Amino acid sequence: MGKRMLILLGHPSHNSLCNALAEQYAEGARAKGHEVSLLRLGELDFDPILHEGYNRIQPLEPDLEQARQAIVRAEHLVFVFPVWWGGVPATLKGFLDRVFLPGFAFKYREGALFPDKLLTGRSADLLVTLDTPPWYYRWVYRMPAIHQMRRTTLEFCGIRPVRTALFGPVKDASPARREAWLAQARAMGNQHG
Repeated sequence: MGKRMLILLGHPSHNSLCNALAEQYAEGARAKGHEVSLLRLGELDFDPILHEGYNRIQPLEPDLEQARQAIVRAEHLVFVFPVWWGGVPATLKGFLDRVFLPGFAFKYREGALFPDKLLTGRSADLLVTLDTPPWYYRWVYRMPAIHQMRRTTLEFCGIRPVRTALFGPVKDASPARREAWLAQARAMGNQHG
């Protein structure tokens, strides 16, 4: 039986390699019988700024309420995004700030060193594009965007395992190389589960 998957596109443009990777992953997953939803964060209507931090509840816009419901329903999350300035794009960061809140993604407990993880029972994939050679991003820069997403966001909230695929450098990639990346994304969707 297939899983319920939610793909979250963190690149704001439809004309991006990230969008193509997300669509190929979805095709591969659907071919295996998984139920797949694709959420393009750049199309959502929401304020990406958490104005008061956790000091005051900031009501969620309807698009964020629907996204939250989709996350709860999903058994597997797929985040597809580019690395910009070493980190995640503002759209994705704002989405995480506004949606992965205490009481939804984690819960503080008095006297506990770490909060309770409220999104357990889900796994995730990260499909990440970058212009830096992946080996350089891994060994010299130490993968800040990957650590942020995997360790300090998803695993912090109980989502594991988290697989990662790096696609780069994009800026000088040949059409054949891009096609190979698209095939890899489709295979990842097809192999999941």
